[in-house]
Amino acid sequence: MPTTTRIDATADERAAVRELLSAWPLAIADIPADADTTDLLPHTGGVPGGWVDADRRGISAGVLMYVHGGGFRFTNPDAERVLTYRLSRATGRPGLRVDFRLVPDHPFPAAIEDVTAAYRSLLDQGVPASRIILAGESSGGTLLLSSLLVLKEEGTALPGGAVAVGPLTDLTFSSPSMTANEGKDIISGVGDDSLAQDYLNGAAPDEAPQSPLFGDLRGLPPVLLAAGGDELMLDDARRFADAATAAGVDATLDIYEGMPHVFHAVILNEAIPQTGTTFLSRLSAWVDHLDSGA
Repeated sequence: MPTTTRIDATADERAAVRELLSAWPLAIADIPADADTTDLLPHTGGVPGGWVDADRRGISAGVLMYVHGGGFRFTNPDAERVLTYRLSRATGRPGLRVDFRLVPDHPFPAAIEDVTAAYRSLLDQGVPASRIILAGESSGGTLLLSSLLVLKEEGTALPGGAVAVGPLTDLTFSSPSMTANEGKDIISGVGDDSLAQDYLNGAAPDEAPQSPLFGDLRGLPPVLLAAGGDELMLDDARRFADAATAAGVDATLDIYEGMPHVFHAVILNEAIPQTGTTFLSRLSAWVDHLDSGA
């Protein structure tokens, strides 16, 4: 079984998080002026993106490569820059935000091709694989897990770890929480819209890498999965953690009780609620554990 931790929150905290998320778009914080937003490497594999080095540690510290969510369709560069900043600070690495191609104009496997190309560019420019962390939420979590399978299959050195928050890992939408948490989450009808149709463009929903749950997970790096206890994708995260552990992967699952999908987006706020600070501190501790080699 994966290492599973349930993180509780008071009723007031749960209500505060939902109130913030319901006011989307959030009041996004500014990136501090002392953060480095210059290009830290000559290129990113032909894939657009942007750098945020929260603590100005430079490439020698490694790279946090961030893959944004948005249902494979949408992007919000302002929010993604702030998320990259927060993740950079929590992981002690400069962050690279990857602007992968979006559906419907660019269906599977375009986004995975972009994520893997950006990752390979880091290796080609001397960043050790062991010092790279991939992180993303929702469909971004899907893409980074899919990318791990592609990179493994081609024999590319894998990153030191991966962090997926509320990932969709089964595009057949058959996880029990898809129905059990309907009405509890802030999103609804995930399996009823055109998401899979637009993204898959005829590819099988029950095969990898597009549905990472169905892949050969042996040999993947340590993975941290986080999910809200009330979100539709809870069991997508849980099933992937179980399958990864069964395949010999060091998998950690954090369940934030009573929280909805992308609960961690509250870290976009200037004043971060307790749930957000808990998420960042647990992420930081997990990465420190990886870096220590323990």
